[in-house]
Amino acid sequence: SIHSRARVRKNNEAKSKGRHTGHGKRKGTAEARLPVKVMWMRRQRVLRHLLRRYRDAKKIDKHLYRELYLRCKGNVFKNKRVLMEYIHKAKAEKSRDKHIADQFEARRMKNKATRERKAVRAEERRAVDVKVEEAKKEEKPAEEVKPKAEKAEKTKAEKPKAEKTEKKTEKKKAAKK
Repeated sequence: SIHSRARVRKNNEAKSKGRHTGHGKRKGTAEARLPVKVMWMRRQRVLRHLLRRYRDAKKIDKHLYRELYLRCKGNVFKNKRVLMEYIHKAKAEKSRDKHIADQFEARRMKNKATRERKAVRAEERRAVDVKVEEAKKEEKPAEEVKPKAEKAEKTKAEKPKAEKTEKKTEKKKAAKK
């Protein structure tokens, strides 16, 4: 005789949708029906598979992989979605830290270049000041060597010019009157 499993398949399909599984239909304990160990193994396999895929795709580096692997083993992530969120957060934080570090490095380099430019300019100014000082020192002895008589002659030559201009102004005043 033919033994049909059609009704069994139909019933199992309904059970997969959650029908016929209430308290009245249960004979074994929760642990007997689906052991915690089996759920743990399934979850670990899912999480480790995800980590492996991300590492192979270069989405996470080996250091983050190892850290997350141990966290999975330590029961930190209850499902795949939580693990993925943690990975995205960790990557965002890492990129932000790298960006900040790059900015800091750029600022340091800029400040260093500015300091060097200032030092070069200060050095140039010092060199110019030294040259000016040397030039002044060379000019002073030349003036000191000139005899005082020449200076006196200059003042005498200036006096007649002043007298002539005074006379001219007096003549102009007289002409106006």
